[in-house]
Amino acid sequence: MNERTRGPLAPFKFESKHQGLLPLPRFFKRMGACLLFAISILAVALGIGIAGYHFIAGFSWIDAFLNASMILTGMGPVGELTTTPAKIFASCYALFSGCIFITVIAVALAPALHRVLHRFHIDETDFKTKRE
Repeated sequence: MNERTRGPLAPFKFESKHQGLLPLPRFFKRMGACLLFAISILAVALGIGIAGYHFIAGFSWIDAFLNASMILTGMGPVGELTTTPAKIFASCYALFSGCIFITVIAVALAPALHRVLHRFHIDETDFKTKRE
């Protein structure tokens, strides 16, 4: 068992250029772990938005879910905000959602992009003696 296969963060430890490509089954496991992590980030962000729209803006749970999900996906608000705290929350949540969008895309695509770049940058001299 090598260094990158130990511990709970093993799927998030990427190989260096002196290591070979990860075998496909382990790569798919890494992709799944990163997608699950990205989905959990989205779920937490959506929960923050739902709670804010419900408790600060006074929306019903369904309307809070609708507004939070629309802001989180970049579509824009649906309900009308009437109070100053609700408008401030909605502004902050919109900025927060932009950062979350970028983060989720980066986390979800990192394994695939790393694999493509790693394929081009593998130091072939490390592996010639092993294959011969």
